[in-house]
Amino acid sequence: MQLLSRPVKSVISFGLLLGAAAIPAPDQAVQQLMRIPPSNHQDAFGNSPYTPEHRDPYDHKVDSVGEHRQPLPFRNGHGATVQGPRNKGRERQNPDMVRPPSTDHGSMSNMRWSFADSHMRIEEGGWTRQTTIRELPTSRELAGVNMRLDEGVIRELHWHTEAEWAYILAGRVRVTALDPDGGSFMDDLEAGDLWYFPAGHPHSLQGLSPNGTEFLLIFDDGHFSEESTFLLTDWMAHTPKAVLAENFRVKPNTFKSIPSGEKYIFKGSMPDSIEEEKPRGFRKSKIRFTHHMDAQEPVRTSGGRVRITDSTNFPISKTVAAAHLEIEPGAIREMHWHPNADEWSYFKKGRARVTIFAAEGTARTFNYVAGDVGIVPRNMGHFIENLSDDEPLEVLELFRADKFQDFSLFQWLGETPRRMVADHLFAGDPEAAAAFLKQIEGAEKEPLKGTT
Repeated sequence: MQLLSRPVKSVISFGLLLGAAAIPAPDQAVQQLMRIPPSNHQDAFGNSPYTPEHRDPYDHKVDSVGEHRQPLPFRNGHGATVQGPRNKGRERQNPDMVRPPSTDHGSMSNMRWSFADSHMRIEEGGWTRQTTIRELPTSRELAGVNMRLDEGVIRELHWHTEAEWAYILAGRVRVTALDPDGGSFMDDLEAGDLWYFPAGHPHSLQGLSPNGTEFLLIFDDGHFSEESTFLLTDWMAHTPKAVLAENFRVKPNTFKSIPSGEKYIFKGSMPDSIEEEKPRGFRKSKIRFTHHMDAQEPVRTSGGRVRITDSTNFPISKTVAAAHLEIEPGAIREMHWHPNADEWSYFKKGRARVTIFAAEGTARTFNYVAGDVGIVPRNMGHFIENLSDDEPLEVLELFRADKFQDFSLFQWLGETPRRMVADHLFAGDPEAAAAFLKQIEGAEKEPLKGTT
């Protein structure tokens, strides 16, 4: 009964404050909302979000998933309920689509996709799904693949026309590769590690741990397709056996039992140690194809931790730069932009709000949950806000670039003459100007900002 009475009491109180003679009874959608437990996000009158009475001129965030709220399109006295068919799960994941901030304006292409909406290719002991320009048309510079290999399962020997960068999400994996000088590379990796194979470099992957491995693959072309991989078995199956015999200097019937088509992902035998597995005549590559990203010492800020991996500390990675963000509850990835590449973000954990500013009076807000992909075109201003005040947010920012670059709005204004900043933003309001200028004095870039 308490859950029902509180919102109703708020409606009556708000009506009395406005001097209204009567408040109409809430419709069915609002009544349903009233059954959801209240949260700390209320306006000055105690009204909960997504009700006609709620007022928030500052467009504060609402964590509709964490607070078990069902978004409705009410904002500062405007809007109405939704009477037609609804996907309520999607609405809770995208509260700022249902009720955009008042600052959103204009038309902008979609910048969000979920791997949950990608087609799953299921194979023997594994699966794969992808997010490319076909799934997300704004994903022009990079494409992503999410792949799972069970214990002993092999992603067969192959190569690509694009470079491949990877981040291990869970488990352990063995990678092998060959460099153009005939040098061989083998390494065992675990969660938080990376690999990078330049275009055309042959390689393979195999799950090692009892639960196998899962990883995110990034390719430096949005048009990439996992279906267009150059596979060993596919090539052999489509080469005359007489030619295979001549090439490998064996009899043609040696190949009578080879696969008739690609194997792609398949169950293999469990490997021995790397030392035991090395072929006779093994020549170690001078190139380091792997990197331990999570082992890097992070940049610690008031709002979390940042690790940046690009060609400066992972030299082979010439076409993909990355930042790993751990954003604390209630914190924000500061307002910034990237001058050298589009941002392709993978949301690994938590829930986020991102507003993208595209100039010409255009801005749009998107929400992301774990497993989602976000795009921010180069030079467009944006932030990443942790929607939750209780749970951390973990994000991978990825760029088709050799080096990570960004510009901080906070730092820029701090390095701009005080008079010019005041003239731009606070003409006629010297008190606000003084407070703002004091805050940005000597400002330095702080990627993640905590609550004050």
